[in-house]
Amino acid sequence: MSELSMFFAENALKEENVKFIASKRFLKKSGKPVEWELCCISSKEDEDIRKACTRKVPVPGRKGQFTTETDGNMYLGKLAARCVVYPELNDAGLQNSYGVLGADNLLKVMLKSGEYSDLILKVQEINGFNTDTEELVEEAKN
Repeated sequence: MSELSMFFAENALKEENVKFIASKRFLKKSGKPVEWELCCISSKEDEDIRKACTRKVPVPGRKGQFTTETDGNMYLGKLAARCVVYPELNDAGLQNSYGVLGADNLLKVMLKSGEYSDLILKVQEINGFNTDTEELVEEAKN
């Protein structure tokens, strides 16, 4: 196997979905909390989500000039919604039960604010955004 072939798609390790208890308020019949299933996404999918949350805004005092602005809260909501595999957030019945449209909006009403924040952190972690600098330094030393 040549050095380059290690990078071929078929040789890359496949990411496993992650189980996560987003809330202790949703219980199985056994009384235990339901585990949610989360997946990571590709950089391309992340870029598409980020673009959907970015808009052009005029530069104050500069006629005809614009800059881009990304809505961070919208981005994180859409990222989390995309990464939740279970429960099926796009289910119309589930959205109707909460009186909302859209998977990202569903998460915001379905979860308490702390639960939502924990979910966002977990989604960022499984997508590689929360790599601790100290961990990287230790890895580099070894």
